[in-house]
Amino acid sequence: MRIFLTGATGFIGSRILPELLAAGHQVLGLTRSEAGAQALIAAGAEPYHGTIDDPETLVAGAAQADAVIHTAFDHTFANFVENCEKDRRVIRALGGALAGSDRALIITSGTGMGLGEAGQIATEQVFNAHHPNPRSASELAGAEMSAAGVKVITVRLPQVHDTRRQGLISPLIDVARQKGVSAYVGEGLNRFAAAHVSDVARLYALAVEKGQAGERFHAVGEEGITARDIATVVGDGLGVPVVSLALEEAAAHFGWLGMFVGFDMPASSTWTRQRLGWYPQGRGLIADLRDMDYQADHG
Repeated sequence: MRIFLTGATGFIGSRILPELLAAGHQVLGLTRSEAGAQALIAAGAEPYHGTIDDPETLVAGAAQADAVIHTAFDHTFANFVENCEKDRRVIRALGGALAGSDRALIITSGTGMGLGEAGQIATEQVFNAHHPNPRSASELAGAEMSAAGVKVITVRLPQVHDTRRQGLISPLIDVARQKGVSAYVGEGLNRFAAAHVSDVARLYALAVEKGQAGERFHAVGEEGITARDIATVVGDGLGVPVVSLALEEAAAHFGWLGMFVGFDMPASSTWTRQRLGWYPQGRGLIADLRDMDYQADHG
């Protein structure tokens, strides 16, 4: 297949790219810079110039592809709500280019969207449109495109990690460095699902090859690591105390992260593994956090 890959030079997209090429696919990779274009050419892909800030620049790329994998996202988390709305507009633009065909649009969401009632574990069969995580905008846009006849497949992400980046935990590390303490809320028993970036990349490749319209896949290697365990290993890495904060202290301490740090976000990938034959093999989150260079710039 000829696959249009957004986020092709990003943390996850750059790992998906070699998976697709190794499987014999051609890749048209989105980039907004000449440096990105050269990196894509060196990797064996064809560059396509555009930006998610202007969704209409993406339409021609989607129109000339047999499938689209959309991983690009503005990770300026301080503007998270606004960026989720941006993603809604991008999904509409990409879907519009694929409407009336059986060409797949793989969109990206978060495992939190699969959480039903409090205390449950997120599953692929659930979509909680009322979850407080604004990322629901992506799946609502996907549902809109599905209703318009687009073959939408959703990959939901937990905290995706290696020894350099760890999803929302990376900015939590920045807060711990700035504040001089590694904190969690209450007893710290709320959980974060996680997966190694190499496993996540393989899942996207399987989803575009085997996924069916309307299916949702969970890129989950570990169902739930407690916030206290995460804070403890971060505290060890930074050499700072590990402390518990009351819920009402979270906003002042964590800033914009305060809306996430108390969430209990465990997630299952049992159905995904059975459906696609996907079995995570990468290192665990705690192992990657333990081996991280806390003195390096991970921006």
